[in-house]
Amino acid sequence: MNKSFLKFVTDFGPLAIFFFFYYKNDKNLEIAIPPLIVATLVALTIVWFFEKKIPTMPLVSGILITLFGGLTIYFNNPIFIYLKPTIINILFALILLFGKFFTKEPVLKKILGKSIPLNDIGWNILNKRWMFFFFGLAILNECVWRTQTEEFWVNFKVWGMLPISIIFTGFQIPLITKYKIDA
Repeated sequence: MNKSFLKFVTDFGPLAIFFFFYYKNDKNLEIAIPPLIVATLVALTIVWFFEKKIPTMPLVSGILITLFGGLTIYFNNPIFIYLKPTIINILFALILLFGKFFTKEPVLKKILGKSIPLNDIGWNILNKRWMFFFFGLAILNECVWRTQTEEFWVNFKVWGMLPISIIFTGFQIPLITKYKIDA
């Protein structure tokens, strides 16, 4: 099976299923979350079946979707699913902030060092930028879910946060170019 197609289906399939059930059932989170959890677990199983491993990020995301989605259903309170992006982004930011104390170098370098050859100054700047970006996304998520409708938040989480992340990544290209190590 084509790996890029498999990645696309396992990354976006659960999201498509969530949207299908959310909009088919009068924008009801309580109805849309169980299929999201099941689709996420199926996607992780498919990845494991074909690759014999599950990458860390999809695994963590799957655990958090199951945990926060389950709490939302159990307590019949959407606050748990609203908080998931906030908590994930704060965790990422804290990992980038404190990771260097455990690895002696920026965590991003550990993750992306083989893909992006940067000098130490570039890695430190890039790590700080992503740390602040994740804190900013957490704050933005809090502002949106606390001031907007549920439907707005659902759409913002996908159609707002994803483009914001892509644009932010694009703005890092000059930094990467400046501090790139020539092979």
